[in-house]
Amino acid sequence: MDIHNEQQTTNKNYRPNVAAILLSANYPSVCEFFIAERLDLKNVWQFPQGGIDPGETPKETLYRELEEEIGTNEIEIIAEYPEWLKYDFPSTIAKKMYPFDGQIQRYFLVKLKKDSLINIQTEKPEFARYEFVDFDTLMQRIISFKKHVYIKALQYFKKEGYI
Repeated sequence: MDIHNEQQTTNKNYRPNVAAILLSANYPSVCEFFIAERLDLKNVWQFPQGGIDPGETPKETLYRELEEEIGTNEIEIIAEYPEWLKYDFPSTIAKKMYPFDGQIQRYFLVKLKKDSLINIQTEKPEFARYEFVDFDTLMQRIISFKKHVYIKALQYFKKEGYI
């Protein structure tokens, strides 16, 4: 589905974005998910994600955002969710993200390459700390307003046999 058609189905303004479901280099023998706590919001854990710049493809954004947020884009793309997923911001975050009401995202399942090093102390740090966690811990940590899109993407990748 085209992102512009998806945005026109509602009167809300969604920010085009990509998200990386990042698996450790131990995949597939061990399925560990990267999550990080936001620097600006205490106890808010998420996948790496970021806005798509004008003229940029979702894959280009994926590589750029990983480099900007975790200090490496040394990944292997395993799969891509076939549709755009969207969520609305809670009112407290919507004020900060004006004029956007939420985000419309393209999800990628990616694996960290074996010798890649994560460094969240980037030029403009976004995360306070990170962990690789199992599925149950992931579900406990994810912020509620994003949980439904995370679950939808994860269920798809599980159904397809990737995780």
